[in-house]
Amino acid sequence: MATTQDDQRAVTEVIAGLVDAWRRHDADAYGAAFTQDATYVTFVGTYYRGRHDITESHRILFAKYLKGTQLADEILGIRFLGPDTAVVTGRGDSYKGARPKKLTKVQTYTLIREPSGQWRVAAFQNTKRKPLMEAISFKTAPGLIPSAQR
Repeated sequence: MATTQDDQRAVTEVIAGLVDAWRRHDADAYGAAFTQDATYVTFVGTYYRGRHDITESHRILFAKYLKGTQLADEILGIRFLGPDTAVVTGRGDSYKGARPKKLTKVQTYTLIREPSGQWRVAAFQNTKRKPLMEAISFKTAPGLIPSAQR
C-alpha cells in the first residue's frame, strides 16, 4: 500500500493538532495524539513512557512552567517508512508573546497508523539547538555542514 497525499495531510494534521492543544493548554487533547505506549523525550532529557505520563506531565507543565505559552512548529520533512509509519523532522519552540523567528529545538516524531486508521505519535524526541557550537563546528570543519544548508 503506497502512501498518498491524504496520508501526508493526516500526519501533518496530527502535528497541527498538537500545536492547537498546546495553544488551549489542553493536556488531554495533547496526550490523545500519542499512542498508549508512546515515548516522549524532552529537551532537558526527561523520558516519559505512555500516554498517561505524557498527558499528566503536560497538565502540570501547562499550569506551571509553560503557563501562557504557545507552541511554534515548522515541519522540515516527512518520510514514510512504509504505509503505516512516518517520521517527521521539524523545528519547534514554546514561547510567550511574538512567535520567535528562529526556532531553537529540533524535533523528531515517529507516527504510526493504528488499526482504526488514526495516525498517532509513537515516539517524540526534542533536542535544544546550540547555534554557537554549531556555527563554530561548521567554521572549523565545513564538512559537518548538512548538504541542505550548503
